[in-house]
Amino acid sequence: MQLRRVLPITAGLIIVGLGFVVRRPLTMAAPACMAGRWHGCFDTENGVVLMTLIGLPFALLAAWGLTILRRTVAATPRRPTAGRPSLWRLSVAEVGIVYGTAPFVWMTLMPGPGAGIVPGRVSLVPLRDLVTMGPIGIGGNLLVFAALGFFAPIRFAALASFPRIVALGAGCSILIEIAQYVLQLDRVSSVDDVLVNTAGAVLAALASRRWWRATAAPPRLRPAEPGVRYE
Repeated sequence: MQLRRVLPITAGLIIVGLGFVVRRPLTMAAPACMAGRWHGCFDTENGVVLMTLIGLPFALLAAWGLTILRRTVAATPRRPTAGRPSLWRLSVAEVGIVYGTAPFVWMTLMPGPGAGIVPGRVSLVPLRDLVTMGPIGIGGNLLVFAALGFFAPIRFAALASFPRIVALGAGCSILIEIAQYVLQLDRVSSVDDVLVNTAGAVLAALASRRWWRATAAPPRLRPAEPGVRYE
């Protein structure tokens, strides 16, 4: 089945499933979000998740628009070949990276009640905080850079390897933990967050392995035929 069919169906099923699981908390944030109020919507995790779900059709529309724009610029549609993915795949990957990553980054940088007052805290002992995270915390941390790990190697051939995905996920996660500490957001900068964020990116990359963008192979030189001279 083509990526054009698989990705929207998979994304839709995941979004619907998540929405069903957290439907009660989302309904609590719905009035504030529908009224366009910042407080109670964009400054709460429930509100951000709700707006992310609402934004799914617009994300698909953006991917479709990018595809049309690329086809217009290219004049003629091109067939996917080795090292050159389809225009639709490129567009979905670009939108997916932003749509699937930005909301989680926003939530990780939300200030706590003691922001600006409580000094930054760090936890550098691996696996110590996993017990206190709970299933929801672990699941949320796995999703922070899952979209980045899934779509980045589809969009960029330079990232189409597991060591580079590990470096990308870990690097982005470390930047977030540093920001939480420096900005005094009343959050704990934990090494376990980095480990789980990175694991989520790698697992997502594993799921998209068959669609990774390959580097185009260099053209092969045809061997010279006997008796034929090339000027």
